[in-house]
Amino acid sequence: MPELDLDRFDRQLLTLVQQDAALTAEQLAEHVSLSASAIQRRLKRLREQGVIQRQVAVLDAAQIGRPTTFIAALQVDSERPEPMARLRAWLDAEAAVQQAFYVTGEADFVLVVTAPDAAAYEALMTRLLADNPPVRRYTTQVAMGVLKRGLALPVPGGD
Repeated sequence: MPELDLDRFDRQLLTLVQQDAALTAEQLAEHVSLSASAIQRRLKRLREQGVIQRQVAVLDAAQIGRPTTFIAALQVDSERPEPMARLRAWLDAEAAVQQAFYVTGEADFVLVVTAPDAAAYEALMTRLLADNPPVRRYTTQVAMGVLKRGLALPVPGGD
């Protein structure tokens, strides 16, 4: 997909809404030299073009009972299209899987998973193996602490 032609106003808006998507058009106008109505039009266009894919709330995992983060590396036996499509759909549908990446190297997939504890994580992974025969094995790293959590992308010219 080709990169869209974003001007400096678009880039500033994208940087700001990544920091706080709840900012109103009036609040954004204080930071970007445009009217609130112009900002609303630009944000609408950026959503329609798929630049802004969705807006979400970032929750404190510990406060909702999911204080533990696991990083899992999956290895698969075969990359046949049908089983891989089922595995991808399974990962996409599983709420505990926050992020899933198809990667190069020893592992085929790297997952970021949240769980209340190690037992809940182990139950999830047992289910993953039972439901997805192409998964040969997995390794796990437990996050000892969170230094940074986010999905904000650097937007060149957005500062």
